[in-house]
Amino acid sequence: MIVVTGGAGFIGSAVVWKLNQLGIDRIIIVDELGTDDKWKNLNGLNYADFYHKDDFIDLITQSDLSFKVSSIIHLGACSATTERDADYLMDNNVHYSQELAKYSLEKGIRFIYASSAATYGDGSKGYNDDESKLSELQPLNMYGYSKHLFDTWIKRNGLLNKVAGLKYFNVYGPNEYHKGEMRSVVHKAFEQIRDTGKVKLFKSYLNDYKDGEQKRDFIYVKDAVDMTLHFWQNQEVNGIFNIGTGKAQTWIELVTALFKAVGKPVNIEFIDMPEEIRDRYQYFTEANISKLRNCGYTNKIMSVDEGVSDYVKNYLLKNSYLGLS
Repeated sequence: MIVVTGGAGFIGSAVVWKLNQLGIDRIIIVDELGTDDKWKNLNGLNYADFYHKDDFIDLITQSDLSFKVSSIIHLGACSATTERDADYLMDNNVHYSQELAKYSLEKGIRFIYASSAATYGDGSKGYNDDESKLSELQPLNMYGYSKHLFDTWIKRNGLLNKVAGLKYFNVYGPNEYHKGEMRSVVHKAFEQIRDTGKVKLFKSYLNDYKDGEQKRDFIYVKDAVDMTLHFWQNQEVNGIFNIGTGKAQTWIELVTALFKAVGKPVNIEFIDMPEEIRDRYQYFTEANISKLRNCGYTNKIMSVDEGVSDYVKNYLLKNSYLGLS
């Protein structure tokens, strides 16, 4: 049985979708559905059972699972970069992950977990997934710090050669619809174009970047999932790895691809960035993916034009989910 925590979430449900495509449905989904529309991500997916995240952690701490687990793909976390409740993030993102890792290693279960590019902070230390440089990183928000704490816990306990940690960059694509303000700019901008015919982007507050020319490493969820499952299919490959395209692109390039996909002229309005995020805003991210390539990942990675086009034409315009496509 494969356990996917956060399996009803954005990347988690996409992983389950891909496993289904590979003919695998012996999957346990662990998540917390709440009262939003996250449950819709499960529609059309095949899996054996669903456990609330609190019930699941109680079971493993009591070693009381009634089924044999071969792999845990741990994608469940609070992913809100604006979350200010540090105690909640410590419990949910750090301590929960520690319990899963300890259980996996004790039982000989493959353990793959989600870290984040948010651990790199302002990028002044670079975006190289070199574990020897972990202690130098200074995240800009508590979410990134919680992910960094777990990465450093893995290293401090000598587990880097036993598990795979994945630092996801800016992932976008179908099944992110429930994420509210944490949705990708692609999804938000699609709604703006649909409703107003234009897109609003933040102004720049650094002289090195013109408005809209802040850069991020945008990766389509289907590529992020393929990279994730590379570590499930190659269980001898361990350590911390960047999950990105290796090519930073501007917000203008991103929304231009979106206007092209919907067949409308480019129309961008630059707006003030909220003061509360100005000192924590990343102006540039770009994954160094040489380590990922060197560990045997050879798949072609979609460009922004290709990823946005697939997202818009096959999902957003059809109001469709991965499991129903």
